[in-house]
Amino acid sequence: MLTISNMTVSYRTVKVLEDIKFSLYPCEFTALLGSNGTGKSSLLKAVSGLIPSEGQINFQNRLNLSPKECGEVIAYMPQDTGGTSSLTVLEVILLGRLTSLGMRVPEDLQAEAYQSLIAFGLESLATRTLDELSGGQRQLVYLAQSLFRNPDVLFLDEPTAALDLRHQLIVLDKVSSHCKNNGTTAMAAMHDISLAGRYADRLICLSKGRIIADGRPQDVLSESLIRNLYGVEADIVNGENGTLHITPLRAVG
Repeated sequence: MLTISNMTVSYRTVKVLEDIKFSLYPCEFTALLGSNGTGKSSLLKAVSGLIPSEGQINFQNRLNLSPKECGEVIAYMPQDTGGTSSLTVLEVILLGRLTSLGMRVPEDLQAEAYQSLIAFGLESLATRTLDELSGGQRQLVYLAQSLFRNPDVLFLDEPTAALDLRHQLIVLDKVSSHCKNNGTTAMAAMHDISLAGRYADRLICLSKGRIIADGRPQDVLSESLIRNLYGVEADIVNGENGTLHITPLRAVG
């Protein structure tokens, strides 16, 4: 279990997150919701030890983790996967197990990395360099790398932002099943409420740097919450198997 207590994040004199408290559990996929600028990316970065914060981060029996310890426990994939690289796609995947690599990469590890590519339909890109890929393809490669690392905790910042509809579903299927099958704890910042309501076991909703709702999608999502979070009027319909269908209607104000 990963527990965050009394977390505050400030940029200079401006507090972007205040009094953040929650726990994340094994096998659970949590979606982090909120409008632009409400602190979703800052929260993921702070818990991952990438930016300064106040408060405590505890994992299992390890109390008040340092930034370095957070990096050992948490695999973080940013929203921006740009930048230049002459590494091949297969080499990027293998870097997910950097601590296992030596002068020679074992054949079984290469085969496992290749299977990660197959899972996302990327096997035809294995020998291409990262510079030759589209933004969506890069995003898939880095997600495959994150899962190949098989971390205790996985944080994803807008993992479906650059993807077409088919690959959005593939990615969320993979993340959800990886949590269930490997005991991984995952949290993803998301904007698509319908996808979050369908795939996430739990929703944490941020507004103005504070958590205003936390719970199962069926218990949390409501027309009033969506109005408060996004300034949008929406219809919510309960579908088969408890699936929520959300239709945005109009911006408020």
